[in-house]
Amino acid sequence: MRDGFAAGAARPLNRLPAKITSPISVKPAIILFGSPGSGKGTQAKSLRQHLKIPHISTGDMLRAHIEAGDHVGNQARALLKSGKLVPDDLVNELVEIRIAEPDCRSGIILDGYPRTVNQAAVLLKLLGRDGFQTVVVHLIVDCEIIVARLSGRRQCPVCGTLYSLSTHPPKVAGVCDLDGATLVTRDDDRESVIRERLDQYKMQTRPLLNHFRDAGVSIFEINGGSASPEEITGQICDSLIFSGFIARQESISGASVSK
Repeated sequence: MRDGFAAGAARPLNRLPAKITSPISVKPAIILFGSPGSGKGTQAKSLRQHLKIPHISTGDMLRAHIEAGDHVGNQARALLKSGKLVPDDLVNELVEIRIAEPDCRSGIILDGYPRTVNQAAVLLKLLGRDGFQTVVVHLIVDCEIIVARLSGRRQCPVCGTLYSLSTHPPKVAGVCDLDGATLVTRDDDRESVIRERLDQYKMQTRPLLNHFRDAGVSIFEINGGSASPEEITGQICDSLIFSGFIARQESISGASVSK
């Protein structure tokens, strides 16, 4: 662990995340790790805003292929509809191509990948080859909270905006605020599929933590179910600042972030 900062030792914060420019002296690969619905996507977008490095979501990449109706998309659609995961080789190839692009030279944020030990082994080799310093942020959320979160999600089929019936409902039930389209439930947000994905997560991806530890990767465990997204981002930033992965500046609220 960097600077003796152990996994699980992230200090809770109740403030806005830090305003951050660039990493100190490393090219970070921040892996947001956790079960489906743990908030990886939300935190990735927030961290991208503050760190100014790209957010790489394998889910977004696969959905783009699905919308395009190409061979990769048709294969992914059938697997996701049945609650199964896309094969490692296909996802690994998509990620390898993406992290070689010029905008990744200062660092990356990975969301939803890796999901298996095989993917993790391939990823660590790629990151080491390209000079990245890897850190895992593990978002921990109770599975019943996750089921409630995901089964209550609705998406606009036109603009892609996501809504939550409990925390971010549309102004008019069932209708997108932006374009008036009828909202839909994604195939992978049906409760039966959610529970199948959680079962697969427990069997396949929990061993990733041991793999990362064995590889000497820093791991920060964050409670992702009991605070606002902004507060969770603050906790993540504090962990990364303390460990030397990112620089410290004045916080958005005007209070400095302590080391």
